[in-house]
Amino acid sequence: MLRSCAARLRPLLVAHGRPGGARLTSTFSFEEVTQKDHALPKPSWSKDLRLLFDQFMKKCEDGSWERLPSYSRHSVQRFQNFTKAFFSGSIPVKEEQISQAKFFPRSFEDGLGFEYAMFWSKDEKRIVCLFQGGLYLQGIPGFLHGGALVTLIDTTLGMHAMLAGGAVMTANLSINFKRPMPLCSVGVINTQLDKIEGRKLFVSCNIQSVDEKTVYTEGTGKKLLLSSCLASSLSLSPSFFFSFVLVYNPHMPINF
Repeated sequence: MLRSCAARLRPLLVAHGRPGGARLTSTFSFEEVTQKDHALPKPSWSKDLRLLFDQFMKKCEDGSWERLPSYSRHSVQRFQNFTKAFFSGSIPVKEEQISQAKFFPRSFEDGLGFEYAMFWSKDEKRIVCLFQGGLYLQGIPGFLHGGALVTLIDTTLGMHAMLAGGAVMTANLSINFKRPMPLCSVGVINTQLDKIEGRKLFVSCNIQSVDEKTVYTEGTGKKLLLSSCLASSLSLSPSFFFSFVLVYNPHMPINF
């Protein structure tokens, strides 16, 4: 198993030193540098979202929390390596289509779609996603579409499962809508890892208002590992492992 894991990792990663003072370099890291990180403040962010973001950035100063970057595009090379590592045969998608494709939650113009930033706490083993839903995400007049909330839940739970175990895909997602969420309002997603059974990771979350007085939605998910290599077996810190799994994960390859 470990030899198989190493064989998959070898052409994709080059590690220098050890975690803590180490540097892990992906063969595609130069491409990441040139891309825009969408998990940073923009003029379209509301005051409430910016204040929450600043509060969590303060928490990052002592290393207890870590902000997760978020990009918008796959590369053809990433797509090819992902399919080679985890799927047999070819997937009928043309290279020119992949080069033009965008990660769905990052495909809207600023302020019109999903605006969000994720923070990871290794000690607390949870992700907090701060977000606001733009004007193009309307469902019933004045409120966010339920499908938009499901998209963010699936994205956030997927990231948590990915950091906990490795590259994953969604096997099951269950949603309970508690109360409609106003359009353009700010919400907070809190996740937790409930249990692991073999290749299955069970994760859950809720969406709350900024003041934590209102619960809009609750969600639970079952994520299926695409590889038997667990993050813990790699002895990598979340940021280093995050750089690796972005190469593979179909939901959040260079995204978040």
